[in-house]
Parts: sequence; C-alpha cells; structure tokens
Amino acid sequence: MGRLMEKAPGQSLRLDKWLKIARIFKARSQATKACDEGDVKVNGERAKAAKLIKPGDKLTVKGKNRYRKIEVAGISFKSISAKEARDLYCEEKQETFLDESLELIKLMKRSPIKYPGKPTKKERRSLIKIRGY
Repeated sequence: MGRLMEKAPGQSLRLDKWLKIARIFKARSQATKACDEGDVKVNGERAKAAKLIKPGDKLTVKGKNRYRKIEVAGISFKSISAKEARDLYCEEKQETFLDESLELIKLMKRSPIKYPGKPTKKERRSLIKIRGY
C-alpha cells in the first residue's frame, strides 16, 4: 500500500480517474462513457465524469446484468496493482436485475411451447372446409 492514500480530509479525485485506478473499468474512456450514459451514480445522483469523489462516497455502477454498490474507502493518484486497487473500495452488495427473467427462461425450458409450424395436408383440408372455400 505504498502509493495508496488513506482517508484524509480534503482528498478528492475525478470520478472517471478513480473508476479506472480502482479497476472498476478497464479504461478511463469506458468510465467516462458510463458516466455520460448515466450508468454511474454518486450518493444516489447521476454523476458526470469530472465529479470529485472522496472517501465515504457511495457509488452505484450499472454493469451488464447487475448493479454494483461500492463505497469509496481510499484515493490513489497513480495506477496501482490489482491487489491494492481492491483496498480502494468496499463492495456492499451485488443485485442482479435479470433474476426474474432468468427464472422465467428456466421455466420455459422445462415445458417448451410447441408451435404447430406448417399445417399438414389433412389440416389444410379441414381449414378449407371451415373457411368454406
């Protein structure tokens, strides 16, 4: 934890830089894009990439199929190892927002709906009789 800065008053860093250093996103451009699209919230409010964050702030980051709730534990101004990067935040809870749809898909796989497809010659004849032509 050589370059890791612990909680201290007055320390702040741009949101997109912190997301990159903490390895929430692989690239700063990805972090900036997520902020612009509204996928990152700081203390419950949408945040721009230039927002200054400090230890104690709570972030909500929307991923592919889940929301990550993160509390900022520290600030680092330079790139650090992955092990040290995990010390920069505390992951509170991971909520998946596709749980209900995944359960529905599982139920559908158990009892698949069989579509009739193209009618057979016998079924076509009965349809012609019903329609009257």
